[in-house]
Amino acid sequence: MIRKLVLSILLLYSFQAFSQKGSYLDSLSQEISKLSKKEQVEQIVSIPYDKVVSNIRFLDSLTEKAIAYSKEIKDTLLLAKSLEKKRLVLHFTSRTEETIALSLEIIKLYETLNLPVKVGDSYANLAWKIKYLDLDKSMRYMTKAIALLESNFDAQIINPVYDNYGVLHALKHQLDSALYYHNKSLKLKKTLNDSVGIPFGYCHLAEIYAKQSEYNKAEAYLDSAMVIREKRKDIYGISDTHLYIGDLYFKKKDYNKAVNSYEKGFNLSKGNSYYPLKKYASEYLYKSYEAKNDYKNALHYHLVYTKLKDSVLNTETNNRIHELEIRFQTEKKEKEILSQRADLAEKELDLSKKNTYILGLGALAVVLGLLGYLFYNQQRLKNRQLQKENELKDALIKIETQNKLQEQRLRISRDLHDNIGAQLTFIISSIDNLKYGFKIPYKLGDKLKSISEFTTTTIHELRDTIWAMNKDEITFEDLEIRISNFIDKANLAAQNIKFNFKVENKVDKQITFSSIKGINIYRIIQEAINNSLKYANASVIEVLITEAKEQMKISISDDGNGFNEADVDLGNGLNNMKKRAEEIHGELTINSNTTDGTIIILEF
Repeated sequence: MIRKLVLSILLLYSFQAFSQKGSYLDSLSQEISKLSKKEQVEQIVSIPYDKVVSNIRFLDSLTEKAIAYSKEIKDTLLLAKSLEKKRLVLHFTSRTEETIALSLEIIKLYETLNLPVKVGDSYANLAWKIKYLDLDKSMRYMTKAIALLESNFDAQIINPVYDNYGVLHALKHQLDSALYYHNKSLKLKKTLNDSVGIPFGYCHLAEIYAKQSEYNKAEAYLDSAMVIREKRKDIYGISDTHLYIGDLYFKKKDYNKAVNSYEKGFNLSKGNSYYPLKKYASEYLYKSYEAKNDYKNALHYHLVYTKLKDSVLNTETNNRIHELEIRFQTEKKEKEILSQRADLAEKELDLSKKNTYILGLGALAVVLGLLGYLFYNQQRLKNRQLQKENELKDALIKIETQNKLQEQRLRISRDLHDNIGAQLTFIISSIDNLKYGFKIPYKLGDKLKSISEFTTTTIHELRDTIWAMNKDEITFEDLEIRISNFIDKANLAAQNIKFNFKVENKVDKQITFSSIKGINIYRIIQEAINNSLKYANASVIEVLITEAKEQMKISISDDGNGFNEADVDLGNGLNNMKKRAEEIHGELTINSNTTDGTIIILEF
């Protein structure tokens, strides 16, 4: 590993030093000659794309060496990668038949290695190469490639495939689909900071916008592509962009500018042996000159184009390509048939072995089944018995616990009633004796009266608490009676006030509350009525209980003097009501103003 790292660093410095005298590929060829055959192949297959297109002819000799060495060391993966580099050479030199044959061989190698991402990439390359021969078949291969690549996602590999799929849609005049895949590809390119791929994406988008007559958008994308490619000194990319710019002007019928761009692309392609670009440039140069009525130049470039086209593709080549595809598909089918036959033979052998066991196992299975059923039945009876015993134990424990709790509650309530209740009654009696047995000043009499009333209230609250403690649950009916009794007492104490207590018919009378929840509801109503009695100077106090959407609502309202919540300190009474509402997970709302009285709503 360290040796490879040091070697890579030395190669980097040597390439930089050599760039003043020769090309990257020349330098690479000299430097790797000192390496082992495997290391030489690894260096060749890792040549970056922009270096590949810098000297196609020299790369051809390097790839031949890589293929020979890969076969010699019997490394299938390196052989497949070497063939991929060779395919680039064949593509740029327009050797269509050889490119397709090589693509089919690469697919077989990667299928043997079980590398679905590389298989998908290879199908995409094959689809791209046959797009002008059979567009429908090209679309099918590309769809298969995308399915493989999306199942084994690799952004670096799939982004140019999306881009090329967009081109195929454009060839079928499906421009919306083309834009979708070009933009999808460009998004990935930008995420990967792919400075080689981004200009290709810009050019493809420009081509679609030109077809839609959105020339300003197309020109902006082409300008961006040219800036990136000139900055990278990407000769192939610059040639390609000149041709796209020529297409834009040709579409706009500005044939002078179109000729200028096409000639720049043609000259660069010619000087660097970019045959596909050279063929395309010559075709549109003759069309542009013909549109300008310059028939001399039109004839010249038409002859160039015809020569290039004939050398690139003819009837014999098309037939040969068709034969290669048939051979490839036939070979795959033969392999599948052989595999199926082997599976069938193996299954037949397994079946004959299985038959020898079936009769013996059948009898054994019947015996075991009967024994198993008897054992299962016995075990099920035991489990039921144990379950019933456990349920009975749990019920007894629960009853015993409830009895103990009830005894404890009764003991506490008796203590409260007998001790505290008796003491409070004694206090009231003592105060009454003081008032009638002695001559007491007026102010002191009022004070004693206040103490007597407070003590009486405490006794009532204590009785309410004892009432709640003595119950596991409080029914709605119990609560309704308790509220009604309290209102009756309040009515006797304040005879000038009219009390209304109403429960709507649709309220569920069978509902029950825990003792804590029941006493909290009661205390909130009690506190609200007491507040109205003390402060509101009301003539009517109303308590209304309703139910809607499984939620109970209790409203306590009066027509007396209300208050402004923002200006008044709520005090302990209202705060206690809010705390009690929170304890029962309810919501308490207070609406009051100085003219319309007060309404307190409890919802739970």
